[in-house]
Amino acid sequence: MTLIVIAAFVTAVGLSLLLSRAQGHWQVLDIPNERSLHSQPTPRTGGIAILAGLGVAVLAAWLLQGLHLATWPVMLSVVLLAAIAQLDDRHTLGPVPRLAIQLGVVSLLLYSGADPALPVVLLLAAGLFLLWMINLYNFMDGMDGFAGGMAVIGFGTFAVAAGQAGDTTLLWGCGVIAAAAGGFLVLNFPPARLFMGDTGSTVLGLLAGLVILSAHATGVLPLWLGLLAFSPFIVDASTTLARRLLRGERVWEAHKTHYYQRLVEFGWGHRRTVLAEYALMLACSASALVAARLSIPGQTVIITVWAVIYITLMYRTHRAERHRELHS
Repeated sequence: MTLIVIAAFVTAVGLSLLLSRAQGHWQVLDIPNERSLHSQPTPRTGGIAILAGLGVAVLAAWLLQGLHLATWPVMLSVVLLAAIAQLDDRHTLGPVPRLAIQLGVVSLLLYSGADPALPVVLLLAAGLFLLWMINLYNFMDGMDGFAGGMAVIGFGTFAVAAGQAGDTTLLWGCGVIAAAAGGFLVLNFPPARLFMGDTGSTVLGLLAGLVILSAHATGVLPLWLGLLAFSPFIVDASTTLARRLLRGERVWEAHKTHYYQRLVEFGWGHRRTVLAEYALMLACSASALVAARLSIPGQTVIITVWAVIYITLMYRTHRAERHRELHS
């Protein structure tokens, strides 16, 4: 299995190098506009490299030990989601076709994998959560090294938690995802030479949601701690969406009001901002792993502390922006 993880990384690195230099049909450029944080046209086909890394790992696992029947719905869902995202990367399909496929994917996963005894309200909540994670990850993929770094640290955290709990399936699954994302990150770290596009971000969002729910169901990591591990993305995207809804904005349109975008625009730049975000991700992940060994009251204290930290960070960001506006 270690060799499979290495193969996923090497495949993603190699194909990322090729795609960053590709021409013709294989090349899809992300052209900068007024809502972009980058200034040069950059290929956005990196998601193909991540999928290739995952594909090599799945093929190797199948050849070595076969695939469990429960794996096929996830594989089919990833293929469907990647296909519609690739079309969108190339032709800009619009929100309706994307949402239709996403709903179909989520329905397939719930139908094939959920416990029939679960109350309908919990199934609906799980479906909405997966749908939000798919789009949330896409929203947050807007800065060099950001989404790839979150994947490496987030899935790496679940791999560690699974190893501690003795869940080898989740351990190697998350290890492979982190390795494939890490291979892409080699070309995506600022200054990025390749973006993952919707093909990569939506698939990683789906997998993140599935891992969080699966870890909770199997007792590897409680739901609230799984959310903590991915909270740098979840908190930013969710609070930004809520703020835009309250303002009556069209939330499906591109914008530059996420906290990470505001830090870049504030003058931090890509590298400083992404390194600060990495520190935040690592701190959240370490807290989740430590809290997993504590009782419920101890976990509650850690979650409360992080709630205070996030509120403080958001307040200081708003305050710094107001201060600059007053003195500009």
